[in-house]
Amino acid sequence: MHFHIMTLFPEMVLDGLHTSIIGRAEEKGCISIEAVNIRDYTLDKHKKVDDYTYGGGAGMLMQAQPVYDCWKALDEKIKERKSSEQSEDGRTRVVYVTPQGEVFNQSKAEELSKEKDLIFLCGHYEGIDERVLEEIVTDYISIGDYVLTGGELPAMVMIDAISRLVPGVLNNGESAQTESHSNGLLEYPQYSRPEVWHEKRVPEVLLSGHHANIEKWRLEQSLERTKERRPEMYEAYIKEHPPKPQKRR
Repeated sequence: MHFHIMTLFPEMVLDGLHTSIIGRAEEKGCISIEAVNIRDYTLDKHKKVDDYTYGGGAGMLMQAQPVYDCWKALDEKIKERKSSEQSEDGRTRVVYVTPQGEVFNQSKAEELSKEKDLIFLCGHYEGIDERVLEEIVTDYISIGDYVLTGGELPAMVMIDAISRLVPGVLNNGESAQTESHSNGLLEYPQYSRPEVWHEKRVPEVLLSGHHANIEKWRLEQSLERTKERRPEMYEAYIKEHPPKPQKRR
């Protein structure tokens, strides 16, 4: 899978993503990460990419031209690669990172992980000229109901979450399937050695070797934890998985 990030701060993005599991996945060739500096595409001799907003108001706005030209160069590059690979993929999705978008979740990560290429557009200042957004953006996505200084951190969060679902990125393929939100529930508590730490013992069922009982315990713990910490998730899960009626004796 190929990630392309349109940003004013490519070093920030690459420094954050070229480490740990994501960095190793890139080394293995499971994913590729490219950060393109929007400033390289401005026509202004001082490399300026922003200007005042029409109608007044606080702050500056990123201009349409450098954003569009940056996207155009990326799009042509992707099309050329797809052509050489004889790929029939359609238009590459462009994700604009904005607090006005739909909230990112595990379901959206799974959907996006099926794409071969993804372009992330990171805004700054007061945002980006609406006209270029209408031209190039396919998805408006937020990571929460709050405002950050730029789109780089949210883009990195989404790329991390999406990458984990790409085959080969995680050494253990089951990891992504058993984590929180993968089945609509929060993940069950987990334990490692030693068996006793600070006078707290590992639950006996986990030492039993009885896999059916362990799976039952884990589901019970997930349900209990979700009900306590995320009641809206618990209610949605119960609605989709109603308890089976008890048989009368």
